[in-house]
This record gives sequence, structure tokens and C-alpha cells, in this order.
Amino acid sequence: MSTMIFGFLTSLIVAFAATPYVKKLAESIGAVDKPNQRKVHTRIMPRMGGLAIYAGYLVSFLLFVPFSGFKEMLGIFIGGTIVMTVGILDDKLQLSPKWKLFGQLLAAAVVVIPFGLKIGIVNLPYEGSIDFTSGWLLWLAAPITIIWIVGVTNAVNLIDGLDGLSAGVSAIATATMAIVALLNGPGYEHVAIYCFVLLGAILGFLYFNFHPARIFMGDTGSLFLGFNLAALSIMGFKEALFVSFIIPIVVLGVPLWDTFFAIVRRIVNKKPISSPDKGHLHHCLLNMGLSHRATVLTIYTISIFFGTMAIVLTKTTKWTTIIVMAALLFAMHLATEVVGLVGRRHRPLINAVRRLKIKYTERRSH
Repeated sequence: MSTMIFGFLTSLIVAFAATPYVKKLAESIGAVDKPNQRKVHTRIMPRMGGLAIYAGYLVSFLLFVPFSGFKEMLGIFIGGTIVMTVGILDDKLQLSPKWKLFGQLLAAAVVVIPFGLKIGIVNLPYEGSIDFTSGWLLWLAAPITIIWIVGVTNAVNLIDGLDGLSAGVSAIATATMAIVALLNGPGYEHVAIYCFVLLGAILGFLYFNFHPARIFMGDTGSLFLGFNLAALSIMGFKEALFVSFIIPIVVLGVPLWDTFFAIVRRIVNKKPISSPDKGHLHHCLLNMGLSHRATVLTIYTISIFFGTMAIVLTKTTKWTTIIVMAALLFAMHLATEVVGLVGRRHRPLINAVRRLKIKYTERRSH
């Protein structure tokens, strides 16, 4: 436990101390974010703040994370460094989506292929399991893992739209993974240490990033955090029970929820999936009248709820997990319609309830 505490404090202090210097660096090299019709901020802001997160993480990782004997840890470190470098280049040069995707695929391939971070055995809620460690399914383990890592990386990147939003949500997800790793027992201390190191770095930067922000994390930070969360979700839960397949999805509930319905929204509106818009969860909450800070705190609360549910699910039975997940999915879909994530005209549940209410009222009147 002392290693976790010292690792957390070291990364927090280094990230906190490094952020003002990173801010000056970003301004001097022109790594700034200019406002436009799609952005919420109204003034030029330095970005590339993720470099401060990486600085805190790097120092603490080298001092406290036991990557000796855990080659996957070293793989996450190298892959994270690659994707962080891609983020720096994008913050400065505005890389095309193809080059950003190439960098993410390279980082994911590095941690998966030479360092062996892959999905393992998924025990099903009924009898049997899906074993990705042997037979022909072994060939699917690597591509599925790479797709997961790239998908989560981009999901975290997409929610980086308000001051402190992506950093705060990432901090909550990281803290949740640390708690679950500790609950999983002695074989997961290295995962917990890594989570505490990453958490400290995020919080050290968040002081400068929370509304009103003095610096943005940019793609340097959002890609780095997304990559780490994706890789940790596999490393921390790949060899457990059926809930090990569910928990990472619940932990990362907010970015995955927002990204899934962003894709649905663009398909419904017949727009390219990669086209940017102002229909994300934080945009919808702002449109409902919430202030900038209230919107961020609301999404924090949702993230804490998802994190709490993930922790609870580690101690439930398989069928209880299925029932809870069904209830969560229903609640998420209802919330999606209420806030208008897909669009104000696409509300099948709400419209069905209204029709039933009208019919009930007509019957009562007769």
C-alpha cells in the first residue's frame, strides 16, 4: 500500500509542478486551440497539457511500477508513449484522421503483439466459456484487443469537449479500476499500483484544467489516457469470471455511451461517422440549460455511478449481473432520449409512453 501512496503522490506533485511549464511551452510553439462554431470555449487556449500528465506518470512509473516480471506493463508504457507522441504532433500540426488512426493502431499493436496483452477467457452466464487463449480463437484475440484499445482511445478523445471533463471522467475510471484490482486479490497489486500512478498524474493536471481552465490536455492527454484506460481494462479483468467481460464496459460507461450514440446519431442523420458535431452528451446538457460547471459535475456524477456499479458487480452472481446490466441499458436508453443524444425526433420509448397515456386518458373520458 505504501508503494501505491508514494506512487500517487509523486505523479501528482510532478504533474502539478510541470503544468505551468507545459503551458508556456505550448504557447511558445503555437500548440493552441482556437474557438470555432463547434467549440464551447471563446478564447485561444494552450493545449498539449497531456504532456504534464505524462511527465508525472513517467517519473512515478520508473520509480514505483514493477514492470520487471510484468512485460505487459512495459508494453503499456511503450504504447502509451507512442500514442502520446502522436497527440503532441496533432496538437501542433493538426494531423489528418488517417495519421492519427495509424499512430493508435501502431501503439495498440505494440502492446498486443510483442508484449502479449490480449483478452483471455470469458466465462459465459450459462455453462461454458469462450477461450481466446487456445485453438482457432487465439487468432482472434489480437485483432479484437487492438479494436478495443483503439475504440476506447477515441471514445475518451471524443468526450474532451469541456474544461476538466475528459480528465475528470478518466480519473474516476482509473480510481474504479484501482479499487477493483485491489478487490481481486494479491495477483493484481501491480495493476493497482499502475492505476494509482496514473490517477495522481491526472489529478495533478486537473487542478489547472477544471473550469475555468488555464490549459487543455489536447490530444496529447486524451489519446494517452484513453489508451491507458483501454489497456488497463484488459489487463485488470482478462482472467476473471463473466463479470470481467462486463466491468470494463461499465467502468468506461460514459465515453462508450456517448460514442455509441454519436455513431447512431450520424447514421440516422445520414452523415459520415467521422464527421464532428455538437450533439455529444455535454452539448446536450448545455442545451438543456445547465452551466459549464454543472454539466461537467453532472457527467462526473454519472461516471461515479457507473464506477460504483462496476465495483458492486465484482461481488454479484452471473444472473444478477445480467439483470443489473439490463436495467442499466434501459436507463441509459431512456436518458439518451431525454437529453436528445440521437435527436429530438428520435424518442421511441418516450413517444410510446405518451401514446399509452393518451389512450388511457381517452378510455377514462369515455
